[in-house]
Amino acid sequence: MLKACYSPRYYARTHTNSMEKLSAVAEALEQKQLVSCVDPGMIDVELLKLLHCPEYVDAFISGKQPEASIQGFREWNSQLRDAILSIQAGQLVAAEIAFKEGIAANIAQGFHHASYESGAAYCTFNGLALIARHYPKKNIFVLDCDQHGGDGTAQFTTKLANLINFGIFGIRFGCRANSRNFTRYIHPRHGDFEQYLEALNESFELIERYQTDLIVYQAGMDCHQKDKYGSKWLTTELLYQRDQHVFEMAKKKGIPLLFVLAGGYQPLEDLVPLHVNTFIAANKVYFSGF
Repeated sequence: MLKACYSPRYYARTHTNSMEKLSAVAEALEQKQLVSCVDPGMIDVELLKLLHCPEYVDAFISGKQPEASIQGFREWNSQLRDAILSIQAGQLVAAEIAFKEGIAANIAQGFHHASYESGAAYCTFNGLALIARHYPKKNIFVLDCDQHGGDGTAQFTTKLANLINFGIFGIRFGCRANSRNFTRYIHPRHGDFEQYLEALNESFELIERYQTDLIVYQAGMDCHQKDKYGSKWLTTELLYQRDQHVFEMAKKKGIPLLFVLAGGYQPLEDLVPLHVNTFIAANKVYFSGF
């Protein structure tokens, strides 16, 4: 069975459903027996200071304003702090599991807009770059399929020589290409899934070229046709095909993969099944007896 990092500590009440959806997805996954959950504990704050500006990390941990809420959550509290620290621990524990078993998940989100100096757009710390910082001798390839470009991760590719980012998005969000940050914009109204598949296949060509040791896949759902930020042509079925294609390619090439939820802004009753579909696809590809 697929192992996924999750703890009830991941839950935090906010003015959005951004953190609340993690518990809703985890509950649905456990009901369907799609995952075996692993509690990752809480990350050592000193590890975050190796990645981010130490003053920013201290401000978030202590609740100092405005830095503690700069990522967009209106009210800082200890529950939110502990949720973020647990989620970041989940990134490292899930990476360890993926290296050993070939596939793992973290039932988490909120990474790719966080830069060295601060958080942004509901991303407090960059858990994608964190993996690269924690494994400096491993080539970490982020395949970011969130609808928004990962501008924070793009910044970290200039700081971490073992980090490569490939983003497929419909909203650039200030994300600019560089020698290790590849951007593929697909128009939300005039694009199509054929273009999306071409971009996915191109990403795997680069994954092999960079001798990737671990793929970190952001399986974003904010590109869904009914999301307020979504691409009108990207249906539920096509998103399932996207996920299945990524898992099949990674398994075929024998490259370990860790995936996370990434964005999605529909009501929970519509959003949760979309995220659950990613886990169904992973189980069908990696555990054929499922």
